[in-house]
Amino acid sequence: MNESLFQKIKQGVNDLFYIWLQEFRNTFRDQGVLIFFIVVPLAYPLLYGFIYTNEVVREVPAVVVDMSNSSLSREYLRKVDATADVHIVAYCSNMEEAKEMLKEREAYGIIYIPAEFSKDIARGIQTHVNIYCDMSGLLYYKAILMANTAVSLDMNRDIKIERAGNTTNRQDEITGYPIEYEDIALYNPTNGFAAFLIPAVLILLIQQTLLLGVGLSAGTSREQNRFKDLVPINRHYNGTLRIVFGKGLCYYMIYSVISVYVLCIVPHIFKLNQIGMPKDLMLFMLPYLASCVFFAMTVSIFIRNRETCMLIFVFTSVPLLFISGISWPGAAIPKFWKYVSYLFPSTFGINGFVRINNMGATLSEIAFEYKALWLQSGIYFITTCLVYRWQIIRSRKHIIEKYSEMKKRKRE
Repeated sequence: MNESLFQKIKQGVNDLFYIWLQEFRNTFRDQGVLIFFIVVPLAYPLLYGFIYTNEVVREVPAVVVDMSNSSLSREYLRKVDATADVHIVAYCSNMEEAKEMLKEREAYGIIYIPAEFSKDIARGIQTHVNIYCDMSGLLYYKAILMANTAVSLDMNRDIKIERAGNTTNRQDEITGYPIEYEDIALYNPTNGFAAFLIPAVLILLIQQTLLLGVGLSAGTSREQNRFKDLVPINRHYNGTLRIVFGKGLCYYMIYSVISVYVLCIVPHIFKLNQIGMPKDLMLFMLPYLASCVFFAMTVSIFIRNRETCMLIFVFTSVPLLFISGISWPGAAIPKFWKYVSYLFPSTFGINGFVRINNMGATLSEIAFEYKALWLQSGIYFITTCLVYRWQIIRSRKHIIEKYSEMKKRKRE
């Protein structure tokens, strides 16, 4: 009995490594799977990094309608043009001319100074500067608004000091800034778009390419199987655990290497924030990769051919980025979609990775995300086993039916 049990265990382990090796061979023989497993993870982060490498938008073209045409209005415009954010490209005589330039994309904002601008300041009346922005690009709006706000605050300080008639420099400081303030951008010192978006995209990339690669491999297996089943007709594929662990180990090993490149080397190349402890990041990635692998293997049951995975998974990337709570504030996401987001490893992966890598959090500080990923790993492991067990039963049933049909023909 002991020998029989030992033989079963030995056979199971041999089959596991046979399936693991076979999956490795299939992965590197299939050009489609190889693209999603290797080429896309290697090239896509670099593409994103080079696109957003400047982090912020500078020298946004703007036009001016100066109805005041006074020395004070010209000083204001000179200071705006001197900022790094805005470049004044033209002075228009009226708003219609300025709007036309906006329509032609020659500028992305209009600075309108009213006729009474200088007179109101001289009379001690509050005046206004109107800004009109092309809201099709929010970064243009941010640059123009920040530049004008900074200049208006600077000129306000000078006007207050001039009117106060102070006798000392200390009095001037108190008049200009009664309450001293300091603007500090936490975890994103450059206020850049790359430092904000790319970490989330990198984590999502791991899940989506795994889904596409495993889905493509599943579609190929069905197309090559006589009965269109996920499990091939082979004596080595005769146990649920050996199939799940064999395939899962293959995918896990490949993406362990890919993850080091995507999450460590790419941010270093583009000098993105990396203040997390390597040990915490490594321990966090263990359940994330496991949950992604088993999630992809579970979902692969729905893949009937190679093309299906492209239709199902490619168009889910943007919604998953939004409902993760990074691209769109998590507090503003409706509860229904928040609960939907809990089905995907990327939700917890993105939030945990950003907090570790960009904010310096430890595992104890992201305990919710860490435990959720281990829970997902366990749940999706069970669902994967159920999926493949069902496929094994179907495969056996088809073999029995085929054998019975052959026997029937021989009798006839």
